[in-house]
Amino acid sequence: MELELESAAPAPDQLTEVNPAVWGVAAGWQPLVQAFFQSTQGSSLLAFLRQRLEAGVAVFPPKPLRALELTPPEAVRVVILGQDPYHRRGQAEGLAFSVASGVALPPSLRNIFKELQRDLGTPIPAFPNPGGSLVRWAKKGILLLNTCLTVEEGQPASHSGRGWEGLTDAIIEYVSHNARPSVFMLWGTHAQSKRTLIDASRHLVLTANHPSPLSALRAPVPFIGCGHFSRARDWRDGHVT
Repeated sequence: MELELESAAPAPDQLTEVNPAVWGVAAGWQPLVQAFFQSTQGSSLLAFLRQRLEAGVAVFPPKPLRALELTPPEAVRVVILGQDPYHRRGQAEGLAFSVASGVALPPSLRNIFKELQRDLGTPIPAFPNPGGSLVRWAKKGILLLNTCLTVEEGQPASHSGRGWEGLTDAIIEYVSHNARPSVFMLWGTHAQSKRTLIDASRHLVLTANHPSPLSALRAPVPFIGCGHFSRARDWRDGHVT
């Protein structure tokens, strides 16, 4: 008699349940996250997400709060702000600009790696593993935060203005006022609109164009050549606590 071995079910690539309690966040973020979802704005957001799932819409990523799971507030040393998750299936993994190992690099992420190589000589990661996954960055204290944390398949910015910004603005302000001195990398006009939430007397705030092909080489501050990674390294060398 041959025994059939049951293989583990693959991890879902989309949101399957609207329940912040199962999304997982580091302990230091929990009071802030709980307060948001107990607010009118947070409750409205959850109702909207449930409605979209009940309508059969594919919502990404499967764990919207993954950045808060992998990078606790006490570990934050760099914040990179994105806008909303990738909207193509299999790409979004809950970290700004990051895609799962084995997934083809989106153009913006490819430009991030190009600038990192130009600026610091860091080799572009081997494909397929780690490929474009930035999990290792998140575990080293780089908070990869989108300002909107969910999106519908094929519909960029489809959840913008639905409430996530209330939570992510609160996270930015928390880091600004409570975390140790950190580097904020604000790429593009959307990220730069959050500059007023950051105490520039405590933190290094770096701005440049977005790394997308449409703007990475354009004036006034091209992303390619901005030198943010070396500037962050040099500043942090003088602010290690």
